[in-house]
Parts: sequence; C-alpha cells; structure tokens
Amino acid sequence: MTDYLRREDVSLGSRVDAEQYYELLNFYNDEAALLDEGRYTDWLQNFDEDLEYWAPTRTNRTRRQQALAIADRDGLAFYDETHSSLAWRIRRFDSGMAWSEDPPSRTRHLITNLIAFHGTVAETEEDVIEARTNFMVYRTRLEHEEDIFVGTRTDLLRRTEDGYKVFDRRILLDINVLNSKNISTFF
Repeated sequence: MTDYLRREDVSLGSRVDAEQYYELLNFYNDEAALLDEGRYTDWLQNFDEDLEYWAPTRTNRTRRQQALAIADRDGLAFYDETHSSLAWRIRRFDSGMAWSEDPPSRTRHLITNLIAFHGTVAETEEDVIEARTNFMVYRTRLEHEEDIFVGTRTDLLRRTEDGYKVFDRRILLDINVLNSKNISTFF
C-alpha cells in the first residue's frame, strides 16, 4: 500500500476473504449510489462518529523530492473534516444556502480496484479493515460546468451492529491545481 495514505498506527495482516471482499464491494457500490442520488444524510450513516475525512493537497516535485509532494497531516488540505463538519455541510446543502449547489450538481461515482486487508490499531488493539479504492467522479452542473476528479482513497473500517462504518478516510486527488469552480463534491 502507498505510505502517504496509510495511518502509521495500523499494522496490516492478510487480505480479507472472498465473503468480506464481496461485502465491501457492495458497501462501496451502495455508497456511490447514495452520493449519485444526492442522499447525503443517508451517505453520512456509512461513517462512524469519530470520523477523520482528509484530502491533502499535492505539489509537483522532482522524482527525488516525491516524499514532499503530498501535504502532511498538518498541512493544506482540500478536505479536513469530521463527522460533525460533514453533517453541517449536508444541512447547508439541504437549507438552500449553498449557492454553489443550487441547482445541485449531478455526479457519477465510479469506484474500482478494491484492495482490502485485516488490520490492527496499535494503541487500542482494535481489529479493523483497511480498504483502498480508486475513484473517478464525473460532475456536471448547469449547462456548461463539467469536472472530472480522479484519485484514490484509503479507508479504515470497523464492523458494527449496523454493518461496516468508515472511521478514517484519506483521499488523494490526482490533481495539484483545482480547475473546477468549487469542490463541493464528496468522495
């Protein structure tokens, strides 16, 4: 796995079995459908209350400076959110006060290349799953606004009574300059 999206305090074990892989595949397909249908309140239920939702910025660097290409955890980020701040964003969408989303965008989330491992959080010894997916999000709004976002996500999930819950999502966009008018899209 790529180190810049991994939490240092999680040690990985074996890959998940076929049954768990299928469950995770359905989880991510359902999540994409919720986002594309604009059902953000329902989408937020896929995340646990202690969520960290983070998308660092990146810069162009020479090959030997690649370690500096991704902003560190305290650096600049496209998103640095919690469960509460995402809930606030969603309430704002629903209020009609988010002018950049009125009328709302139409999106299509394509989630691919799922790789999933069993893991353990060092401090708590909690059993988790680390899942990495690639994504392409097509966004269109009004007559002439079109954006394509491509990148990768690394999630930490725990199994709860309600199914899998993501408690850490790290998103790395393949861009370093945001060409769209806004970034009100969830990944």
